[in-house]
Amino acid sequence: MLLNFSKLIFFMCLISGTLISISANSWLGAWMGLEINLLCFIPLMSSSINLMSNESALKYFLAQALASSVLLFSIIILSVEDASFIFFDTINLTQLSLDSALLLKLGAAPFHFWFPSVMEGLNWLNSLILMTWQKIAPIILISYNYSYSFIYCSIILSLMIGAIGGLNQTNLRSLMAFSSINHLGWILSSLMISESLWTMYFMFYVFLSISVIFIFMNFKIYHFMQINSHMSNYPMMKFSLFSNLLSMGGLPPFLGFLPKLLVIQNLIKINDFFMIFFMVMTALITLLFSIRISNSSFMIFTTNLKWTKSFFFSNKIMLFLNSISMFGLIFIIMLSILF
Repeated sequence: MLLNFSKLIFFMCLISGTLISISANSWLGAWMGLEINLLCFIPLMSSSINLMSNESALKYFLAQALASSVLLFSIIILSVEDASFIFFDTINLTQLSLDSALLLKLGAAPFHFWFPSVMEGLNWLNSLILMTWQKIAPIILISYNYSYSFIYCSIILSLMIGAIGGLNQTNLRSLMAFSSINHLGWILSSLMISESLWTMYFMFYVFLSISVIFIFMNFKIYHFMQINSHMSNYPMMKFSLFSNLLSMGGLPPFLGFLPKLLVIQNLIKINDFFMIFFMVMTALITLLFSIRISNSSFMIFTTNLKWTKSFFFSNKIMLFLNSISMFGLIFIIMLSILF
């Protein structure tokens, strides 16, 4: 009971650190919020039972400490009024170092090296926090001021690495990590278009991530082979899982297709066809992940016991999340036609 109470305190401080960072009126206040967020997430990651989670916590701390040191160094350079003793362009260099530190905190390419390895050792709840909540503060800080060309290169690399890196993965947590890196490319591209667009895309991404991870967490699935063995008696739940994975990949007519369609439409307006080509090609590769899982699971014959009772319709939360993920796009189209 005491352990759960301490976890609750750290979780509340985690939320407050993010809120401090995004509401700060200076870079130093934003840095302090990020540090509070970091120091409160590490105790949530550590576990006395799973040694891999402690290893992931150490990797996460080292990567975030490096990003924080670079960020603090950039803030110090910005705060120096008389920078005549430096013989190079401090503005451009400081802007690049700020963007690099925030991209490192995000886990976006080319600073993604720590993200998949940290995800491998976490449980599904901490993985969900790392994929969703921990990205809010760095993305908002990037939106304040960024170098267009540098973020553009990061988007291209995130799309490529997120798509290609997940091809040879059998660990579902690593697969979700590379999928998150790919989605970061879409989020950053929507960020360069408008604030409302990236907010909407991020909300859809969070919802779909919760839908998928909720199923993995309930069945305690961490590997490809466990899907077929753990879910063989639940064909409807298996179908729901693959529908959510296809929705995350952006396959119509699922809900995940809508935010990607809006991003592509806005990129067409600014004639950025090179980015559209990269996004579509990498989205097709990410769809290959879920197609590969569904093909191996549905085509392998498994015996189903007739007296086995499925809890698919008994779990109302899971049913609600999956129904919105599968049919949400149809409802949105109907509402747009009516109103």
